[in-house]
Amino acid sequence: MRSLAPAFIITVGALFVLFMVISDSNVLEAIGGRTNNVGSVNGVDISYQEYQMAIERQRESQKQQTGNDIPEEQFDQFREQVWESLITEKLIEQEVQRLGITVSNQEIKDIILGEDPPAFLKQNFIDSLGRFNREMYEEAIFNPQNEKILLQAEEFVKQSRYREKLQSLLEAGITVSEDEVRRKFIEQNTYIDAKYALFANSLFPDSALNITDKDLRKFYNDNPDKFKINAQRKLKYVLFRHEPSQADSMMVIKNLENVKKLADSDTSDFKYFVDIYSESPYSLDTVSVATLSSEAVKAIKDAAKGSIVGPVPSNKGGFEIYRLVDILPSNEKFVKASHILITQMGSDEANLAEANRIYQELKNGADFKQMAISYSKDPGSGKNGGDLGWFGKGMMVKEFEDACFSGKVGEIQKPVKSTFGYHIILVTDQSSSKYVIERIHNAVKESATTRDAKFAAANDFSYLAKKNGFEKEAELMNYTVQETGSFTLKSVSIPGLGANKRLVNFAFENSLNSVSEVHKLPNGFVVAQISEVISDGLEKFEDIQPKIRQLLVIEMQYQKARELAIEVMKKAGNDLNKVTEIDSRIQVGNTGRFNSTTSIPMIGRDNAFIYSALEMKVGEISGPVKGVRGYFIIQLLDKTPFDSTAYQAQNTTLRNSLIQEKKSMALNTWLSEIKEKADIVDKRYIFYGY
Repeated sequence: MRSLAPAFIITVGALFVLFMVISDSNVLEAIGGRTNNVGSVNGVDISYQEYQMAIERQRESQKQQTGNDIPEEQFDQFREQVWESLITEKLIEQEVQRLGITVSNQEIKDIILGEDPPAFLKQNFIDSLGRFNREMYEEAIFNPQNEKILLQAEEFVKQSRYREKLQSLLEAGITVSEDEVRRKFIEQNTYIDAKYALFANSLFPDSALNITDKDLRKFYNDNPDKFKINAQRKLKYVLFRHEPSQADSMMVIKNLENVKKLADSDTSDFKYFVDIYSESPYSLDTVSVATLSSEAVKAIKDAAKGSIVGPVPSNKGGFEIYRLVDILPSNEKFVKASHILITQMGSDEANLAEANRIYQELKNGADFKQMAISYSKDPGSGKNGGDLGWFGKGMMVKEFEDACFSGKVGEIQKPVKSTFGYHIILVTDQSSSKYVIERIHNAVKESATTRDAKFAAANDFSYLAKKNGFEKEAELMNYTVQETGSFTLKSVSIPGLGANKRLVNFAFENSLNSVSEVHKLPNGFVVAQISEVISDGLEKFEDIQPKIRQLLVIEMQYQKARELAIEVMKKAGNDLNKVTEIDSRIQVGNTGRFNSTTSIPMIGRDNAFIYSALEMKVGEISGPVKGVRGYFIIQLLDKTPFDSTAYQAQNTTLRNSLIQEKKSMALNTWLSEIKEKADIVDKRYIFYGY
């Protein structure tokens, strides 16, 4: 006998969070005996249990669909998505009740036992030919063993029906006028050709506008709506980043040393140890020295075939041990080199003189590594004594590469010039071999001990910063202080820190210079100080003068472009052919044939131009039309005649298309509007620390 369970669990797991409206939160609150709430929507509580169950349902759905759990680093984002879905559910539930929408038991029965049952229920009863076996379906429906699953299915159908009725109600008022259909037909079927003159804003650069501080102040006072802001905050913060410690690295090295001892003393294939101890799957790789770390190359080059070497740092991060299977000759040549880059001395002659001076010091016995640390301008290799590691041909600029591959090992070369400056090169090794290896790879991860130590350090800093001052204590402890951008109470994410509602609430519930407790982020622990408090109202004039100037420049450019268009067209007697004779700076051109869906050559996509031209008659010359780049004067040269027969033939299709467009937007628009007006309280930080 077939069960309803498999199809129901998979389908409902995927959709339940989006559509389910939980009608009895008291039942959920009874689970575990807790009544604490993580938030509310318009006064209706969301319990911790309800939220946690929604997370687990969606998490289980993800596992069933992908076979994978949510990665730890994505879990905060995942919880945020579930929260947003739960908010939507609550809003829909409230609107359903307010609008008096009901779903009867008979409706649910008719849907489940109807001629075409829901796909998620019947899909388990379809044979290989695609035929629905109603007899087996009804047998499963009426089987008492399936009662619990059937009740869940009925609830799902009920909530889906609520949503369908709500959507139908929202769509009931959607209409499309004849004018809308006609405009759509014209947009799709009308092709036009026009001549134009563009009076571009760029003709009036900022430097020519002579804007004074008085002008800026007047624009600011005359346009308060452009500078309104909600209350905002900024935070200074110290981040204790999640990253492995030296002790974590040593633990990985020690573990790999033990694995190496086991492998050395065992006759089993090395693959056996890879399968057990490696975090990467087994592979037999043929590698060059350019693909390995310098430490790995040194260990492998000195090893005999069949020997096991390491642990050494891996280019992939972490550490590896290798079994050297074979050494093969290669047509490719590889070199290991160090260099000292000399540049930024003021002139090419000065660069060369400095390079020659350093070269002479090296020839006289100066230590290459120390000279590179002191003088090299290469930010990558300089601090490492100039070491560039191993590389093959085609990986460096030609002048540098030629010098490296023609040089002798251990010989310091005279300065070589490239586009980067002058290089003093020391080739330290060469290779023309490839190596066949097996490897065991272990990444270095932050241990619980290291994480606890980070938290303790953050906690100590929070305590001392409250006592002695945030920046003073940070400087004393050599911690880097950073500052966020501005954010509001409704901000989902804090610039520089990411999503953390608890920190947002801290910033708005405390006064300037207050220091926070330790807060958890996906990438570490953070301690923050409120560094700036901005109240509701207008942005401060002194803080936004560049912004005011930018807006004023644009407004004045448009104003002057319009004035120029009127002046020139008056002198030209409304003849576009004479425009460039009057002012050669004006761009005059022909569009060629285009319609509302195409980009216009030399103009691009400019809706004001397009829709103004569509409204014109052949031969007509427009007044100034405000476009993206300035003002246009348009002369319509040609236009596809309106085809009444084609319009009648397409009328129904166009009308249905427009209705469907409006329907697809109706629910999302409505949800956005009610969410904006809703009183949503978020207290998840009490439970989850974010």
